[in-house]
Amino acid sequence: MTVAVKKTMNLISRLNVVPRWFIFAIDLVLSILALFFSYLLKNNLLYEGFNWQVFFQNTFLLALINGLVFVSFQTYKGIVRYTGFWDAVRVFLSVLTSGVLMYLMPIIISDTGFNFIPDVIQILYVVFCFLFLLGYRVTIKHIFIAIRSLKSIPKNIVIFGAGEVGSATKRVLENNSRNKFNILGFVDDDKKKQGKSIDGVPVLALERLRDMLKTDQVDEMIIASFTLSSSRKSQIVDFCLDNDINILVVPFYHQWANGSFKPQQLRSLKIDELLGRDPILIENAQVRREVSGKRILVTGAAGSIGSEIVRQLLNCKPEMLILCDQAESALHTLELEIADKETDVECIVYLADITDSFRMENLFASFRPHHVYHAAAYKHVPMMELCPAEAIKINTLGTRLIADLSIKYDVDRFVMVSTDKAVNPTNVMGASKRLAEMYVQGMSKEDHQHTRFITTRFGNVLGSNGSVLMRFKDQIESGGPVTVTHPNITRYFMTIPEACQLVLEAGCMGDGGEVFVFDMGQPVKIVDLAKKMIRLYGLIPNIDINIKYIGLRPGEKLYEELLTVDENTIKTYHEKILIAKVKDVDMVYVTRRFNDLSRLLEQNASDATLVSLMKELLPEYQSNNSVFEKLDSAKVVAIK
Repeated sequence: MTVAVKKTMNLISRLNVVPRWFIFAIDLVLSILALFFSYLLKNNLLYEGFNWQVFFQNTFLLALINGLVFVSFQTYKGIVRYTGFWDAVRVFLSVLTSGVLMYLMPIIISDTGFNFIPDVIQILYVVFCFLFLLGYRVTIKHIFIAIRSLKSIPKNIVIFGAGEVGSATKRVLENNSRNKFNILGFVDDDKKKQGKSIDGVPVLALERLRDMLKTDQVDEMIIASFTLSSSRKSQIVDFCLDNDINILVVPFYHQWANGSFKPQQLRSLKIDELLGRDPILIENAQVRREVSGKRILVTGAAGSIGSEIVRQLLNCKPEMLILCDQAESALHTLELEIADKETDVECIVYLADITDSFRMENLFASFRPHHVYHAAAYKHVPMMELCPAEAIKINTLGTRLIADLSIKYDVDRFVMVSTDKAVNPTNVMGASKRLAEMYVQGMSKEDHQHTRFITTRFGNVLGSNGSVLMRFKDQIESGGPVTVTHPNITRYFMTIPEACQLVLEAGCMGDGGEVFVFDMGQPVKIVDLAKKMIRLYGLIPNIDINIKYIGLRPGEKLYEELLTVDENTIKTYHEKILIAKVKDVDMVYVTRRFNDLSRLLEQNASDATLVSLMKELLPEYQSNNSVFEKLDSAKVVAIK
């Protein structure tokens, strides 16, 4: 860098702290210069015949008026290098006010013999003064932009969305003092905007951008539109990833301050934006009517699903929320979060294991909940394959205890959170949840009780504790490899808020005995998600970050299902919520076998014995990639 450039940069840096009085003085000098040019233009640009005495008299009067006007409008307070639309409005109004006052002066101080400014010169003055005051501000702004370009290599940017949000994004980038951006163009699907320009920046179709990439490198695309469908956003993401373009998203309006946002608020895409489907929206008016003023128990309240159910229930104004979980730290964290919300809802933190009959009895007897949302469960498939006793104790018998107490204490609604892994289970976890479903379904048919038992069944949720996508994130950030079990494995996904909204809605619409399944769109290939996540980090799959196939884990299957072969669905008033037509349950048989399971646990029976009984209860339970596969072809162990 040359000495001259360094000196220029140092000068500009010192201009960052120019005092306000200096800006005020420049404005006064330029307004006087505007008056001089107005007189000169009126005199045909000739000095001959120029009445200097009259000019100096009017200059003194103008300086007094503008001093008052500039102070009133505070034109000197704006940071010159960040001059924007509202600064231009402030300058225009101050100049217009100055012109009006000059026009009124002959009326205010008449009969003094003072030679006031002629009307024509006043009009010329207003025009010149506005151009001078605004022009020097814009000039300084662009000098700063040019100087910044000497400090850093500019990024080539395209902005998707040529509307108000896109224009605001352009202004934010141009005013950013830390980085240099070269905005190549706007991209928009609106054909009426294509071919036009915004502040000299062309508006293109996405197909035209493909041609631009042949000659120009595009470093980043900023999505500046809040109306894009998820399918269209997915197409744009695929286009960017195919062309090694980094993707950023403008924050939502509520995160803006004073009609703008900071460049640091531009965020990367969230993983749920890669699903290629529109988010599920629920109008929870019915939930609010059903929940308002009620006492609600949430088991597993500190987990991913349970805690989100709690957050959404808080908005429905129940009388009381009882938050039950055995995870001390997570429950404490949730307690602090709720305290920060300063809600009027009474929230009771209840640390307990749902299989502890004494603690659960005390809970129900003390708080008499109207509704129960049962989200407590062990969910990790490989771990439960190693610990069948824990899966049975928590997922199956724990559900039985909560269901029985719900009847005993006249709970109105019992809503169980289940999983798609309960359908044609291939693992202990899924089988334990299917047994819980059967018990809840059977209890709904029992006479002399009014509790409505409802089951909700859905697939994987994004961002939950231990989620495969969180695992991918950690692996990418540590340099890889990213581990995928099988190249063809697929899963259904939805976000945690979506899942919980559907749970609450289904819980309110159920009459008892239903198994609600959620329409989760099309299943997603896990390896495709892994590749997209790697590319969103600006890396290339299998070059920068390897993808390693490690084989199916114990109990895992390639494709999850939401319905068994024998199940069909019935539509509800919400298009995303369906009712599965499940087989009736022989509750006498189920109760007897549950008692057998409980007795075997007390006797510390072997894992094989426990799983054999589960398979007897669930003929469709066929183990996959598990040590329990041998039980499928063996004779069922007799239970004495």
